Amino acid sequence: MNNGDHRADADVLDCLIIGAGPAGLTAATYLARYRRRIAVVDAGQSRARWIPTSHNCPGFPFGIGGDELLARFRDQAGKYGVVIQNARVDTLTHSAAGFEARAETGRWRAPRVILATGIRDLMPEIDDIESAIESGAVRLCAVCDAFEARDERIAVLGATDTAIQHAAFLRTFSSRVDVIPTDVDNASPECASLVDRLGLRVHPRFERIEHENGSCVVIGADGTRTVFDTLYPVLGCEPGSRLAAQLGAALDEAGEIKADAHQMTSVEGLYAIGDIVSALNQIAVGVGHAAIAATAVHRALQRNPCAGAACEDASSVAP
Repeated sequence: MNNGDHRADADVLDCLIIGAGPAGLTAATYLARYRRRIAVVDAGQSRARWIPTSHNCPGFPFGIGGDELLARFRDQAGKYGVVIQNARVDTLTHSAAGFEARAETGRWRAPRVILATGIRDLMPEIDDIESAIESGAVRLCAVCDAFEARDERIAVLGATDTAIQHAAFLRTFSSRVDVIPTDVDNASPECASLVDRLGLRVHPRFERIEHENGSCVVIGADGTRTVFDTLYPVLGCEPGSRLAAQLGAALDEAGEIKADAHQMTSVEGLYAIGDIVSALNQIAVGVGHAAIAATAVHRALQRNPCAGAACEDASSVAP
């Protein structure tokens, strides 16, 4: 595998980063500051854009919205010459340079690739779901924002056992937590015990869920209406591991990418960071992954000694 001497081929990057959420942009900032020749390609689907206001993101004690946070990450990377190229990478294959990524708008070659392709939450069938999330009537991450829902009337929507387990976690924050099952299976003995011990209410079959006046209304099969301040859907997600799978990288049972202590996958030279490799889907975790992966990439490439004032500014490159 080519070890990344970009001076031997001007079209070959040091590293390609796919995904420009908090993890991908942090990796870009690190590698640009290491004076590496990189490109960032992004399809514009960062999960962070769904955040109305995060209060557990380090450094923002008064909270920050997802769009503003992403803008700050972009601005910081941009100060070091990083340009985000808007495209959906369709294929990632091995090549003489190491890897080659192709999209409708271009191609990129590099001996190292960092995947920051994230996950996509499966959403409940609620009209105007974006407004429901913006108002806090629907929340996507109990680790992130259950503190903001404390003492509220909370519902958890999902398969029976999964919803009960999440409801048990949420009992730390409220004494009024209900389970809205999406299946007709009975709870396992362990989860049934949690229901009894924690005083959870498991609803019968529901017909639909509506967003009304900043709340969620669960309408039962018999027409009953139950109003909740907050609904947590736990319907699973679609991992963005498609490109890793093309290269035969090892995935876990959920389809997320397996990575070692340096964030390298089972494919040499291919790294993965952020939600796509972690069940704890947190910005702080993704940023940590990025620092580890970017530094590992820098160390794995040929040294890039500076020649003084005339040293090439090799922080970014167009396709």
